[in-house]
This record gives sequence, C-alpha cells and structure tokens, in this order.
Amino acid sequence: MKMQWALIAGLVFALLTGIFAVINVDSVQVNLLFNTVQIPLILLILGCTLIGGIIVGSYGIYRQYRLQRENKQLKLRVSELESSTASTSTLNSFKTMDSLDASEPDSLLENDSIQSQRKGNPTGTL
Repeated sequence: MKMQWALIAGLVFALLTGIFAVINVDSVQVNLLFNTVQIPLILLILGCTLIGGIIVGSYGIYRQYRLQRENKQLKLRVSELESSTASTSTLNSFKTMDSLDASEPDSLLENDSIQSQRKGNPTGTL
C-alpha cells in the first residue's frame, strides 16, 4: 500500500511539473560559467527535474544495495552465533555430565566414611 501511495504522489508531482513547464515556454539565458546559452524554460525545468530524479534514484539504489549487503552479513553472523551456541551448549552438557559423574564417587566416599565412624572405626577407612 505504501508503494502505491508513493507511485501516485510521483505521478502527481510529474503532472504538476509538466503543467508548470508548459506554462513557462519563454527563452531564458543560462550562465554555464564558461558560456551563456539561450534555451526554452520548459527544457530547463524538465532537464533539472530529470537530473534530480536520477540523483535521488541513484541514492535509493545505493542505499538498497548497502542494506541488502548489511542484511546478508547479519544473517551470516546470526547463523555463526547459533552454531557456536549449539556447540557450546553441547559442550556444557558434556561438562555437566562429567561433573555429575565425578561428584558421585565423592559422595559415596563420604557416605562410607560416615558409616565407618558409626561402626566405631575412628580413622574413617574400611
């Protein structure tokens, strides 16, 4: 919908520029720094409008290209971060499993030493 309104606004602007140019058909003197020329005002108005449109269009194309390139780089970065996060979470789960396995013998030793002390063994060994 936004694009349709922009197209309609562009057409209205072109129509108004065309009407303005047709009304002003007198010849005018244009100073080009190194020479002066007599040209009809209609050509000057349409030429300046065309040059302005080319400049604005070129900037829009450049901006679109830059945004697409930035979007592509950010998508690559996101996929890199997702893959590194997935590998880190897998590594952390392995570390957690290792730490659980390592803590089990300690708890078993503590239980054995407590049971040994209850039986009257002061050294805590079996």
